[in-house]
Amino acid sequence: MKHLYCTTVVAVTLAFSAASVSAQMKVDDAIKFRQAGYRFMAWNMGRVDASLKGEFKLEEVVKAANAIQAIANSGMGALYPAGSDKGTGFHPTHVKAAFFAPANAKKLGEIAGNFNREANEFAKAAAGGDKEAVKAQYDKLGKACKACHEDFRKEDH
Repeated sequence: MKHLYCTTVVAVTLAFSAASVSAQMKVDDAIKFRQAGYRFMAWNMGRVDASLKGEFKLEEVVKAANAIQAIANSGMGALYPAGSDKGTGFHPTHVKAAFFAPANAKKLGEIAGNFNREANEFAKAAAGGDKEAVKAQYDKLGKACKACHEDFRKEDH
């Protein structure tokens, strides 16, 4: 029951946030902001990946994990106003129209909630300093990212 409540809260929050942002911001501007957020997150994931594959630099991993956590918890759901599956930010959007289908709201809420949890756990693992724990949580975080890509991101750009 608690999981259903959390999922519903996430979905409703995303819907209200998107409605308020769309009244304040042009679709293409929202796309630019979210593209910038994801690009920054990808850069930080790359920093962690490089550290895990080479010399483990804990300080860099902690900085990257904290940035990823901050982005994950920043309310980026508000940067998905209606119609932003067709707009252009810095480049054409990768968002599929299915992202906005009411039938997908529950699944999307679960994916978003899981991503936030994994990002928070990743920051905790990084703060703990154990390379193996960081790697295990980094893998979980990557799977949480991929879960959204599978159904809601166009990969053919």
